[in-house]
This record gives sequence, C-alpha cells and structure tokens, in this order.
Amino acid sequence: MLKTTLAALIALTFLSACNKDEVKTTPAAVVDTYVIEPAETLLPQLKIAAAGTQPVSETLRVAGQISFDENRLARIGASITGRVMDIDANLGSQVEKGNVLATINSSELSSQQLAYLKARSQLDLNRRNAERAKSLFDADVISAAELQRRQAEYQIAQAEAHAAADQLKLLGVSPAAIEKLANNGTINSVTPVSSSLRGIVVERNLNSGQVVQPADVLFVVADLSRLWAVAQVPEQQISQVKVGQSVSIEIPALGNEKRVGKLIHVGQTVNPETRTVLVRTELDNQDGQLKPAMLATMLIEARPQDRLVVPAKAIVREGEGDHVFVEESTGRFVLRPVKLGIDQSGFRVLLSGLKAGERIVVDGAFHLNNERNRQIEGGDA
Repeated sequence: MLKTTLAALIALTFLSACNKDEVKTTPAAVVDTYVIEPAETLLPQLKIAAAGTQPVSETLRVAGQISFDENRLARIGASITGRVMDIDANLGSQVEKGNVLATINSSELSSQQLAYLKARSQLDLNRRNAERAKSLFDADVISAAELQRRQAEYQIAQAEAHAAADQLKLLGVSPAAIEKLANNGTINSVTPVSSSLRGIVVERNLNSGQVVQPADVLFVVADLSRLWAVAQVPEQQISQVKVGQSVSIEIPALGNEKRVGKLIHVGQTVNPETRTVLVRTELDNQDGQLKPAMLATMLIEARPQDRLVVPAKAIVREGEGDHVFVEESTGRFVLRPVKLGIDQSGFRVLLSGLKAGERIVVDGAFHLNNERNRQIEGGDA
C-alpha cells in the first residue's frame, strides 16, 4: 500500500512539472499596433522625404490698449501763483495753439512788474548820470575815477533791468507785453493760461476762485488725429520683435476691426513685475473712432526663424494626438506621436517628437493609416 501511494505522488509531481514547462515555452504574442509593413501594392502611393527646416514667421498675439501720442499731448499749467478768475475751456473743447484757456489774477505778477519798472527807472537815471559825467570829464571838470564810478553804476543798472525783464518772462509775460509795460508803466496783475497745442481738452483740473501753483496741471490738451497702440511682450519672445515690423491691431470696441501699422518703439528694459517689454505703434485716427484707453490686441509678425516643419498631409490624427509615419527601414513604418505648432502655408511647425533628417511619409499617410487600422481589425498586424 505504501509503495502504491509513493508512486502516485511521484507521477503527480512529474505531470505538474511538465505543465509548467509548457506554459513557459508558449508565451502570448505581443502586437505593436503602431508598426506597419504595408502590402507592396500600397508602397507606390507613398511619398517619403526627410523632415527639414524652413523660415517660419510666427505671429505674436499680445494684449494692449490705445493710448495718447505723448508727442501730441500738452500738460498746461500756470506760470505763477494766483487765483483763477475766468475759465474759457471745458472738457471736449477744440482749441487752437495760443487760445486762452483761463485767466489768473496774481499779486506776484504785480510785484514783479513793479520791480521791473523801478529797475528801468534806475537804469534811465544812471544812463543820464553816465552821459553827464562823460561831458564833465571831457571838460576836465571831474576826474577819471568819478567817470568810471558813474559808468559802473550804469552797467549795474543795465544788468538789474535785464534780470527784472527775465523774471517777467519766467512768469509768462511776453516780450511785447514787457515792452508795453516799459513804455506806459501800467501794471496788470491778470495773466492768461494759453494752449501750447492745437487739439482737444481732455482734462480740466481747476475751478473759478481756486488758488493755483506753477506745479499744478490745469489742462491737458491732446491732438487725437494720431494715437499710439501699446502692448507688453513677454521677455521670452522679445528677441522676435524689432522696430519696423508689421503690426495688426484688433479693437474689440469696433467689432474687432483691424488697423495696420508698424512698430515704432521696442523698450530697452524689462518690467520686473510683469516680466514684459513695452512695444508701441502709431495709428492714424483722422476719423476719430479710436479713443485712448480702448482695449486692443496687437498681432506682431515676428522675424522669420528656421524651424523644423512637416507638410500638413503628413499629419495623422489618432485619438487625441497628432502623429506622423516614420520610416524605420524599407517597407516598415512606425506611427510616432508629435507635438505641433502654428500652421505656415501648408506646413506645421514641429515642437517635439521628430528630428531633422528623419524620413517620414509626406504624402499618402492617410492611406497608410487606413491599412494599419485594417490590419489591426483583421488581426494581420
């Protein structure tokens, strides 16, 4: 009985070992569904070429806004301290260069006019003294020292009169008004605030009776016939931007109407907070449709750079990604995923997944992918 049981155990162990060996020697077949070796009849329909580079001009899209042309903007203030008497311009008023915007009464102006008249009076007195001294010296009545003293006094009086006139000019008094003051001696404490630019009053910062200082900006006048469009370009892309490049401006407030211009300025510094660089273009606004502070999108055509590209016909959409067929060897292809950039005249920029010089199917990829799918469904792959 013991011998029979032992023989049965040995036989069972042997059979178990045999079954394990069979499992090890018959592995399941692994099918790579991304590899295809098409039928000979399909190969003539495939065009194969090496992936190469070509100059690509990328369009940068950056947010911006419409702004005043700072070369056509005047911030106008009073040249003296005084009290506002009259205001002749309001927001939106069209003004010409030289138009009076407001008038100011200033005791400082009165004091300086009086100082000028005193200096002129002293100048006339010293001039007459010097002329008389010259006559007396020629008649040998006074000494040379006395003549020199009176001539020196006359020269000092001349300098003081010039200084008083210059001070009036600093207060905004014109040379014609100074000459008139010298001739009639009438002091006028009222001075105008005049526009230095032809344009529109876009800001008014004063009221009647208000006391103003020379540092105060009372009016802002802008010529709106030309405006700026400004935008901030990320520092990583600024190397693609230069003065003179073509720019399109989309303005949402005008139904995304496009205005075309050229870059006139690229900043020389990076904003440390936003890591961007200011760029600017100039726009014609004779029709008055553009308004400062309108939002705008700037489309900048960047400088062409050599980029790796593939024809649009070479791209196969599989699942959620883009792919191309790469030739591994004659008659053998592999479907490889790639990341693509912008479209450029029938070509797509390659961001990753392929190297320059690798041979790919540039025409017929659609038919090759259909054959691959057929083989997968039929189990022929």
